[in-house]
Amino acid sequence: MARPKGSKNKARTVKASVDYVAVIAEKAAKKEKIESEVATLTANLDDLKTQLKAKKAELKAATKELAKAENKKAAAEAKKGEAEDVLKKLLASGMTAEEILAKLQ
Repeated sequence: MARPKGSKNKARTVKASVDYVAVIAEKAAKKEKIESEVATLTANLDDLKTQLKAKKAELKAATKELAKAENKKAAAEAKKGEAEDVLKKLLASGMTAEEILAKLQ
């Protein structure tokens, strides 16, 4: 005769009832904590966005000032070069330095 599969003397476990109220409360607390962290991060992000906007405006103003200064420097160098050319022409034509200074004043 064939033996039946499995033991009839097997220990049976009684499944414990799950306390769904406690599980729900735990999950709700976890959800609220995550929501508060998201709100905090969103506030920080908004603050950082406003700071970034202000810094970009400062950078734009500084860039404009730098461009103006570079243009003024280039203009001054051009005037200096032109003055040197005029001075060389005057000296080559036979004028003395005293005569040139007298004309400038």
